[in-house]
Amino acid sequence: MSKKTKNNKNIKEIESIKSKLVNGELIKNEDALYINNPDYFLTFSDLEISDGIDIIENIMIISDNYISFNRENDDEPLNDVELMEITEEYKEKNDIDGGYICQSFDKIDHIINTYDDITVITAISNDLEVQEFYNDLKVVNSWKGFSNAKVDFGHIIILNHAFSPKLLIQLYKVATKQKAKFFESLHLPIHINNILNNKDFLVIASNLPEETLDQDYIMDIGLDITNMEYEDDEIDLDEFIERIEDAVVISCEDALEKINLNIGILDYLVSEGILIGDLIEAGMSLLENMEPTDELKDKLEKQLLKSISDTNINALLISAIRLEEDLQKGRVREINLNEKLIHFYPDELIGAAIANQIAGTKAVLNFRRYSKEKPGILYGLGPILSNAFAGLIAGCMTKILEE
Repeated sequence: MSKKTKNNKNIKEIESIKSKLVNGELIKNEDALYINNPDYFLTFSDLEISDGIDIIENIMIISDNYISFNRENDDEPLNDVELMEITEEYKEKNDIDGGYICQSFDKIDHIINTYDDITVITAISNDLEVQEFYNDLKVVNSWKGFSNAKVDFGHIIILNHAFSPKLLIQLYKVATKQKAKFFESLHLPIHINNILNNKDFLVIASNLPEETLDQDYIMDIGLDITNMEYEDDEIDLDEFIERIEDAVVISCEDALEKINLNIGILDYLVSEGILIGDLIEAGMSLLENMEPTDELKDKLEKQLLKSISDTNINALLISAIRLEEDLQKGRVREINLNEKLIHFYPDELIGAAIANQIAGTKAVLNFRRYSKEKPGILYGLGPILSNAFAGLIAGCMTKILEE
């Protein structure tokens, strides 16, 4: 395989960070993250280079940058043969012995969480950042744009036990389900949720029984994983599963904290397709006896951002977004939007409360106009959101026209 050549002045020794694990050693540099255990792991995984159940000495995560640099044709999708060739060459270059399982991954940032006999290594690939927007308002953005951005969390869970393949598969399912439940519980804005964990991975790795490490044993018996002496019956399985679930949740929480991914009101507005410019246009559409000048639009923009920054209004808007979603998806048993609900008006209460918080009773009266007419973007929103933002626009318009 031909290789691209680097300029000599850019060639330097790649620094590696080494971390001792209970069973093995983690080595990480800008090209790869791998765990080496000369006493072997028994693993179950969904890695690109894996047989599902494997007995190996190395769990290897190779960075996409390294892979791209060492490919012949970067325009074609990476296939398993190429990944294996690049991994083999990386192993040879770095004097890594033994069998392996392998995964390509965009970036090689990571955290380690250890809980007695459970170690969780979380590989993190993140293209998002929280940017300052206005006063205390912030917004999640990406230099790649959301159509190309990625956020992935890969997990390697190492167990200081000798468990059977059957139990490893069961624990894999537990960890996968718990991870999915955790991220679902965050109710992330849809444009962020759409780029989350599309290329994540999970490895469950345990020790081999001690007797299998004896060369005489291997020569006489061989590595028959179905008949080894495992520790499955020596643990309280329910308690251990609970600890695995807790470890997965904590590792995900810590990973989110490391990349500082927190969500605010502007992110939810983006997810709903609501732009500040749309709110300004809707506000100007019901002006009476005056022209929508640039000066007036600028004043409305500043007032909208100031009002959205208000903690109470922020909370009411978030409440409206969540309530709209819960009702549309039928999450509240007692409320069926397909039925005619004569006395159902929380949308009006939220809208009126927002208008009143911004500019008092006069704004509430103005809210009725925007709620009834539904100009611009308000027309395309659900009943709760349209009234919530009608209240926001009415309150802000009332405020700037009284100044």
